Amino acid sequence: MAVETAATRVGRPSAVTALWRSNIGKKAVMATTGLLMLLFLIVHMLGNLKIFFGRTDFDDYAAWLRTIGHPVLHNAWYLWIQRFGLLVIVGLHAVTAYQLSRRDLQARPAKYAHRLRPTASYATNTMRFGGIILGLFIIYHILDLTALVANPNGAEGKPYDNVVADFSPSHWYIAVAYIVAMLALCAHIAHGFWSAARTLGAVSSATQATTYKAIAGVLAAVITLGFLSVPIAVLAGLVR
Repeated sequence: MAVETAATRVGRPSAVTALWRSNIGKKAVMATTGLLMLLFLIVHMLGNLKIFFGRTDFDDYAAWLRTIGHPVLHNAWYLWIQRFGLLVIVGLHAVTAYQLSRRDLQARPAKYAHRLRPTASYATNTMRFGGIILGLFIIYHILDLTALVANPNGAEGKPYDNVVADFSPSHWYIAVAYIVAMLALCAHIAHGFWSAARTLGAVSSATQATTYKAIAGVLAAVITLGFLSVPIAVLAGLVR
């Protein structure tokens, strides 16, 4: 039996590096980061629904977010920590998705005889484009309601008025862009949740597969409708 020495270990990648370089490792990273983003979306969607309770409740909720962790954390520190964490998570998700996509294309250099893969769903075939749409939307969303440089109102400390200004009939095109992004999010969640469950080993039978696909569909629908309810309510004059 050969004895491993320091010399034989030179140049060998660590277990973490080897896992990162493998397709399995990248899929696990993409699945885990996707689930973390899903949890954030659920909380964020529920927070958005506070707008239906009126200006005072919504503005108070936004102000409360800045005080999380007080007095250990100074004003808005929690939000910045959260934003940094989300940036890392989104970055890892995007990088692994891009790398896996490149590997998939390299493994199949010839185009498929048919436009769509026979076993692929509509969501599967639009994941790449949906990811690009969501990436661009995230950048705009930050400029709009965080930095306030792209918001029609752009008033510091007045989130209710800023949201209403975004989706008012005079700025209908913002609402349309938001709706398109949320529909892309719906397709992303519907496929992504199911794919993550399968990658992490939660799906081991046909029954479980059916169950997780149903859960993915319900989650996608509820989250999407929750987010869409805000611009639609503002356009309809229910929130003003």
